[in-house]
Amino acid sequence: MAESENIVVETAEKIFADLADAQTINSDKTGSWKAPLWQALSEAGLPLAWVPDDLGGSGASLADGFAVLNAAGRFAVAVPLAETMLAGWLFAQAKIASPDGEMTVIPGSPKDRITLNADGSLSGRARGVPFAKAAKHFAVLAHGNNGGISIALVDAAKGRIEAGLNVGYDNSDTVTLDKVEPVTIKPAPKGFDQATLMLMGGVVRSLQIAGALEAMLDISVRYSNERVAFEKKISKFQAVQHNLARLAGESAAALAAATSAADAIANATSFDDAVYLEAASAKIRCAEAAEKGGAIAHQVHGAIGFTIEHILHRYSLRALAWRDDFGSESHWAVELGKRVAARGADELWPLVASR
Repeated sequence: MAESENIVVETAEKIFADLADAQTINSDKTGSWKAPLWQALSEAGLPLAWVPDDLGGSGASLADGFAVLNAAGRFAVAVPLAETMLAGWLFAQAKIASPDGEMTVIPGSPKDRITLNADGSLSGRARGVPFAKAAKHFAVLAHGNNGGISIALVDAAKGRIEAGLNVGYDNSDTVTLDKVEPVTIKPAPKGFDQATLMLMGGVVRSLQIAGALEAMLDISVRYSNERVAFEKKISKFQAVQHNLARLAGESAAALAAATSAADAIANATSFDDAVYLEAASAKIRCAEAAEKGGAIAHQVHGAIGFTIEHILHRYSLRALAWRDDFGSESHWAVELGKRVAARGADELWPLVASR
């Protein structure tokens, strides 16, 4: 790990530890923790980490940003840090300066589409948009009638937002744009399409899931060493040890897949087949690990893990919610299968072995 990455991640982790403690947040029913956390993150330049200096950002590397997002997953951070970072990255592709404040990306689902009208306005509907209600601006990927793709900065107040919640009780809203005039709009780079955005978003979510699984493992191991049943710690029971080993395996697999995909993107010059394989595989594997790992963690905790007072649900439910953002596990499994089949049987092993 580079020294710069150490500094960036250490800064993020200190902010999370000071202002995003899971137990403190769990006890705060008013949400008063959000503003101080966002202010500290903004002052550190983390929300715009992937935005170059000349466009108003911090100019951090992709690797630095990915490491911060993994740390955010370990703290189950429930503010639009990942969404704002991704929006800033999308704007940077078109050389659009990023505004201050919370942002999110539209569309966040491969089934949704925003259209660039002939008069330059935007129309369309996007479902399951993370933190749309909290966002001040949207980063929009729009399709023109001529087949071109544009990236637009949109004032969130101009869209119609139908509030919704995901299984982690975070905002997952429906946004409707009806001939909305963007603040700024520019053509996307050649070769940049919605699949590219989905792959980048999928890796972001994979890193967050991997971080949440690490936290669930730590919490479960600690609890098993504290909980006493039949006059001994439950960590001494073979069944519990077996479950913890399975949870550690799921956590390790998710982390390996997510960090490998992040490394592939950070070192690639384009979203080629190798990046596609890494990113799609990471989303599939991390989504699978979220389901299996969350179930094991709750099983180790027993009934107490299901109570609203316990912090475990902050991690398990968010990991489950992140599975569906930027393409579900089944979506990427189908798309990856199509791409592999199109290359032919003779190309499968060289593609896999190249990674």
